[in-house]
Amino acid sequence: MKDSIKIFSVFALCCLIWGSTWLGIKASLYSLTPFYSVGFRFVIASFLVLLFVRYKGIKIQTDKVSINLYLIMGFFSYVIPYGLVYWAEQFVPSGLAAVLFAVYPFFVLLFSYMALPGESIGFYKVLGIVLGFGGILVIFSENIGGDISSYLLGMTALVLSGITQAANVVVIKKYGHYLNPLSMNFIPMIIAGIFFLIIAFLFEDFNLLVFDTNAYLSVLYLALFGTVITFTSYYWLLKRVNVVILSLIAFINPMIALLLGWFIYNEQLSSRHLWGSILVLTGLLWANLGNAIFNTRRRKKTA
Repeated sequence: MKDSIKIFSVFALCCLIWGSTWLGIKASLYSLTPFYSVGFRFVIASFLVLLFVRYKGIKIQTDKVSINLYLIMGFFSYVIPYGLVYWAEQFVPSGLAAVLFAVYPFFVLLFSYMALPGESIGFYKVLGIVLGFGGILVIFSENIGGDISSYLLGMTALVLSGITQAANVVVIKKYGHYLNPLSMNFIPMIIAGIFFLIIAFLFEDFNLLVFDTNAYLSVLYLALFGTVITFTSYYWLLKRVNVVILSLIAFINPMIALLLGWFIYNEQLSSRHLWGSILVLTGLLWANLGNAIFNTRRRKKTA
């Protein structure tokens, strides 16, 4: 029972913080250019991870398999997905971006089926994903119009970001079970941070950067909460929770972002948001409890 409460609490924490990072990124871009912003975020995050690792006396694995996993995580969990998202959001409306990235659970389901035979999938998880995706479509239905041909490349980038993240998390689930959830992030984050800062130096205008209080606070928040705490928690959950269930965080994050936008910026919430959220929550319910409900009913009938 205690383990279940702990798992649920960590899951909820990931949803809440990752949902808030959309506002954090928005705030950081008032002062910093995209690649400088994300580069500083990951460099600071890697430094914080190193401090925690040293404080806890955790060993950073340096065997061949671990190094390969660090490289995979560095590029397929941080560099490629975040680079694609930051680049794409220059062109694609945020609502459409949320819908496109929500392909992530579908590909986690597909890759899990292909690579993780021990992972339970089943009808109810598929139903939950379909309902959740339908809810996201309803929530952002008014924000996905426009001339799609004008941002087709951005749309493709967002879908590729979701696919890349899905493939990465299945690889980590299969091969990275022995790595400490905290130490496993240090090398991938420093790879990503340095890479993004190099790209920013080559292609972005340093004169556009404004190092004010907003820049410091937003990047620090994204580094500590949106990166260190969330990714450490996520990989901790990955060892204990079905990877398909865990992927459904991608459906909850936009709902959290909507609520925070309403609370902080007084953005309007409509009945469309309510019905879409109900669909998402129904999907989560079926994905998590569908088999248990069905088995309980079947036992009652046979009793």
